[in-house]
Order: sequence, then structure tokens, then C-alpha cells
Amino acid sequence: MEKFIKVSDIFNKSVGHMFAWCVMLLMISTCYEVFMRYVLNSPTVWAFDMSYMFYGALFMMSGAYALSRGTHVRGDFLYRSWKPRNQAKMDLLLYFLFFFPAIFAMIYTGAGYSFEATRILESSVNSPAGVPVWPLKLIIFVAGITLLIAGIAEVMRCIICIQRGEWLAREGDVEELENVLVQQHALQEEQGKV
Repeated sequence: MEKFIKVSDIFNKSVGHMFAWCVMLLMISTCYEVFMRYVLNSPTVWAFDMSYMFYGALFMMSGAYALSRGTHVRGDFLYRSWKPRNQAKMDLLLYFLFFFPAIFAMIYTGAGYSFEATRILESSVNSPAGVPVWPLKLIIFVAGITLLIAGIAEVMRCIICIQRGEWLAREGDVEELENVLVQQHALQEEQGKV
């Protein structure tokens, strides 16, 4: 189980980092549109479509990454005071009651939408540029598969926690700048005392 969790976490980290580049593409296309519209008075016909496609891709494909890192928002005012075994039991119950049914629905409906859109090479009817939207619809299905993989890994994490009484450590990735600065400050103080 631990090997599957590790492979799943590495996979979801890679996918998350790859789709994080959508932020840069979104920023570049938006800046280009602002320049063209307000400086050259020549707006583009594709900027709106590109912005919602990049944002949609980023939003959809970052879900599994966030799940594998344990960063999804949760109302844990009671949960955090529980013992790890009780947390794992509650998580396990909620995964089967809510998460997996929603993910299976997403995969099922996403497959229908995305495969049909891909088959006809669907493009936007709301844009004069006729921007292809089939890649964005295909992402619905792909995001469902990545969320399913991450969800299976999280269920395995819960089972391990129930057996051992403690959560399996998550692999580090991106750290908040505030946490890094606190750690650096503590290290400097420690070295200054020695």
C-alpha cells in the first residue's frame, strides 16, 4: 500500500507542477490582451476563451495534487482534536459516502462529454475565433481519473493510520514562505547561541 501511495503522490505532484504552468500562460495571455486592447486599441478575439480554458485546466487538474498533499479545505474544528485513528475512520467513511460517488459521476459524465467533443473536434460557438474547446472538455475526464487515483491512495493512508495509530508522513513539496522564514530564523538563533 505504501508503494502505491508513494507512486500516486509522485504522479500527482508531477501533474500538479505541469499544470501550474497554466498560471504563467494565463498571465502572459492576459497581459498581451491588456496591451493590445488599451495601448494599441486592437483587442484580440481569443483572449477570453484562452483565459477560461487555462483557468479551467488549472482548477480541474490541481484537485488531485491538493488531495495528495492534504491541502484541501476542511471544517476541522472538531476533527483536529480527535485521535488519528478516529480521523482516519471518519475520512474513510466520508470517502465512500461522498468522494467516490462524486468522482465516479464526474468520470462517467466527463467521458461522455469529452469523447463526443473530441470526436467532433468541438470549438467555441461563443467566440469569433472558434477556439477549440474539446481539450478543456477532455480535461474533465482526465481530472476525474487523477482524483480517483489520489482518492484510492488516501483510502490506503486511512487504512494504514487505523492499523498503526498515526498518519503516514506526506512527502514535502512546496513550502509557504512564512514557514521557511520561521525555520531559517530558528536555525540562525540556534547557531548564534552555540
